[in-house]
Amino acid sequence: MPLSQTLKLAFRFSLREMRGGLSGFLIFLACIALGVAAIGGVNSVAQAITAGVADQGQTLLGGDLRFQLNQRDATPAESTFLDRLGTVSHSANMRSMARLDDGSDQALVEAKAVDDAYPLYGALETAPQLGREDLFGEKSGVFGAAAPDLLFDRLNVEIGDRLKVGSATFELRARLVSEPDAVSDGFGFAPRLMVSMQGLAASGLIQPGSLVENAYKVRLPAGASEADLKAIQDRAASDFPEAGWSIRTRSNAAPALSSNIERFSQFLTLVGLTALVVGGVGVANAVRAYIDGKRGVIATFKSLGASGGFVFTVYLVQILMIAGLGIALGLILGAAMPFAASAALQSVIPVPAKGGFYPGVLALAALFGLLVTLAFALLPLGRARDVPATALFREMGFEGRGFPRLPYLATAVGIALALAALAILFSGDRRIALIFVGATVFAFLVLRLVGALVQWVARKSPRARSVALRLAIGNIHRPGALTPSVVLSLGLGLTLLVTLALIDGNLRQQISGSLPERAPNFFFVDIQNSEVDAFSTLIGKEAPKGTLVKVPMLRGRVMALNGVSVDKANVPSEGAWVLRGDRGLTYDAKQPANATLTEGSWWPENYSGEPLVSFSNDEGKALGLKLGDTVTVNVLGRNVTARIANFREVQWETMGINFVMVFSPNTFAGAPHGWLATLTEKDATAAEDARLLNAVTRAFPAVTTVRVKDALDVINRLVGQLGTAIRAAAGVALIASVLVLAGALAAGNRARIHDAVVLKTLGATRRTLIAAFSLEYMLIGLATAVFALAAGGIAAWYIVARIMTLPSHFMPEVAVATLVFALVITVGIGLAGTWRVLGHKAAPVLRDL
Repeated sequence: MPLSQTLKLAFRFSLREMRGGLSGFLIFLACIALGVAAIGGVNSVAQAITAGVADQGQTLLGGDLRFQLNQRDATPAESTFLDRLGTVSHSANMRSMARLDDGSDQALVEAKAVDDAYPLYGALETAPQLGREDLFGEKSGVFGAAAPDLLFDRLNVEIGDRLKVGSATFELRARLVSEPDAVSDGFGFAPRLMVSMQGLAASGLIQPGSLVENAYKVRLPAGASEADLKAIQDRAASDFPEAGWSIRTRSNAAPALSSNIERFSQFLTLVGLTALVVGGVGVANAVRAYIDGKRGVIATFKSLGASGGFVFTVYLVQILMIAGLGIALGLILGAAMPFAASAALQSVIPVPAKGGFYPGVLALAALFGLLVTLAFALLPLGRARDVPATALFREMGFEGRGFPRLPYLATAVGIALALAALAILFSGDRRIALIFVGATVFAFLVLRLVGALVQWVARKSPRARSVALRLAIGNIHRPGALTPSVVLSLGLGLTLLVTLALIDGNLRQQISGSLPERAPNFFFVDIQNSEVDAFSTLIGKEAPKGTLVKVPMLRGRVMALNGVSVDKANVPSEGAWVLRGDRGLTYDAKQPANATLTEGSWWPENYSGEPLVSFSNDEGKALGLKLGDTVTVNVLGRNVTARIANFREVQWETMGINFVMVFSPNTFAGAPHGWLATLTEKDATAAEDARLLNAVTRAFPAVTTVRVKDALDVINRLVGQLGTAIRAAAGVALIASVLVLAGALAAGNRARIHDAVVLKTLGATRRTLIAAFSLEYMLIGLATAVFALAAGGIAAWYIVARIMTLPSHFMPEVAVATLVFALVITVGIGLAGTWRVLGHKAAPVLRDL
């Protein structure tokens, strides 16, 4: 028969077979729909946010172009260049202390000063809505300011109250509702305080070496293309090679946000793929159970002369049609997710998600769903192809059969490899995707071995006296046992959840426990050269038992490595953060007390040769640097090249004073700069900290004081929110695991009915059977939970200890929760199905024996 006629006939038989409905395939549909929805939905939301950033790039950036300079204003030549491009708006950002007019309280703020042209795009929203002069103008020596509700609540102030910043007084005239270009300024630990450029100048905060970011935003004439923007960037780089400015365009308005969204969506995509792969086990179970229920039909087909290939085609077509329905449901949910998420994300991400239909990512999700279906359905279908009709008529199922023919096995393996290749190919970070694929394959193999090990232990265990326990142990290792399916289905999702719970728990423990014990009490920033001695005297008076550490500090941007511009250098992702934006820099004649050299030697105290630099060991190796290499940094508009003299170990987790680069003192001779200091006093009370903070703010209003505990509280809240989102995402994989578990138990119902009827006929009571089945599920669930704890614990330890380089601790509460969850799920779902099995009438079953 020609292939076309065979397919046509197979399709007709498939439609007839499916007239009985989708009974037995609900879990199949749920698994496929859940995985496809997760992948399609997450990527659609990411695309929606990216589209929102692209559509509002000018508003989010505050212009068509943004030139940022640190610790200095633009020179006259640079200002002339910018003015010729179009309308320019100048703003300045810096951290400072805002204190009440009577000096009784103070708070750290992110001060932003704007000029008359601000904003070039979008609108500044305040409550009440005021004109610029009414909002920021000077009245009787007092300047206006706007702040968000957070600052009003933190200082317990109202509109009309006054604050002092530096040596100037500001009146809070409105609440800050919406700042159009806030996202381009990056994340801030403190609430915003928006003032005028005149007000910031009057405050006296800007001194030589002050840590201030000057942003020059340019509105180009209408019709400027992306090519025009690129040409301007190139001209700025060639005309001002030592400007050291960071240039962003409207198409890259929020690089940090875009990067974080991309990473998070990649993680959630991998979690969705995990759910889909776990669901693949459910597909295999559902197909096996369905084919097992069609033994009589398959036997009739073969008795009437149908070939094994025709039987295979008939049921493959059915499986694909059902999978198509599940994929369609998943795509509908995924397509709707951007519209549902836009409102929810508005309070978290300051960029409106642009609801829309994104066919590319939905097509990828559909392809993943189709490949998972085929990879897991081919094996049970291939087994059914080769079972002779005589065996089927004798009620012999497919459980005891081994692998199918080589073509089916090879095709399934090929599809699985294609699935892995697609996951890696479409990933933003292919290294992470490769690790994920490898870990998934490894987990599947290990879980199969764990299932086999549990069966082997049950087979070798001594004969139990209890009838129920003996039946439970026998059920664990008998042919067609549920053990491999249950361990595989529940183990993967449970391992993922344990891993994430331990990572989250360790991070929280570090932030709330270990870090505060090792970290200093305060960081002091922008201490002027002329005030260092007086500042030290005040700290000695207010905190005589504290330890004050102070170092000079500048801000600089890495421009080149070994003479090659960092824009052209091929840098691994592990060290790329060093080259993004500006870094804190310092110099020291002596080797710092907390520095341990790993290579090279420190320079002499009176060194006056070529500039040298000490580089952080891990970051330097990640960048591919070695002793003798050169690093070019731009500081205050001047490029300085230094040679690497040594590498040193940096303990970032101490939260003390640490720098990626420490230079020889002659490198920045004569350059204006401020000082950075830390104060550590472990026995200080909250009241003593508050008194010290107030004293420093009163005596040195230009010094920015950061209380480490407050910063850790912010970080802890962020980690908590992130952990909640990650656990919710991992819950998708766990839901898939539970669905697959239910499907696996349902797939074994025919054998369960047979066993229950025979045992009841031989005198077993319902109570004995319930006890036997409960013990069986409990033992399998316990074995799965132990594996999940071991595997999840190892994975969490590797991530925390090796990647994050933090102390890792096993958490007993996670172990207890995992054990309880595994037992409740396996026993609960198992007994729910068993109860129906025990109620089955004996006569129909006995007649078929």
